[in-house]
Formats: sequence, C-alpha cells, structure tokens
Amino acid sequence: MINEIIFTVTESLDGGYEAKAVGHSIYTQCDEYNELPALLRDAVKCHFNKDELPALIKLVCNDIKTH
Repeated sequence: MINEIIFTVTESLDGGYEAKAVGHSIYTQCDEYNELPALLRDAVKCHFNKDELPALIKLVCNDIKTH
C-alpha cells in the first residue's frame, strides 16, 4: 500500500481544472475547483483495490486561480 498519491493541478485551456496523478495513470477534470476533491477521491477509488488505497491525496497547484 502506498501512503500518499500526488496530483498536479492546472487550469484547463478550455476553462476549469485538470488534475493528473504523478506516477499513476489517473486523470480528472472539473469546471469548479471545489468539485476537485470529491472527483479525485472517486478516481483514486476506481484505480486502486480497497486494500491498496493511499491514506493521503495531495494536490500541487501552481499558478492557478481557485476563486
């Protein structure tokens, strides 16, 4: 089991936000930043078996507007 998974978050060219996992093939996008945590939890749950879920999901957000 891994302890944490890290996502890089960027603003999408089409508006909204994109999040990509570092070292894993997990990706999600959303229109509003506040939607992102729930979408990431769902994406991580779909990618890992229940006994392999990381304990922590970290976001790395560089130069984005969250409001």
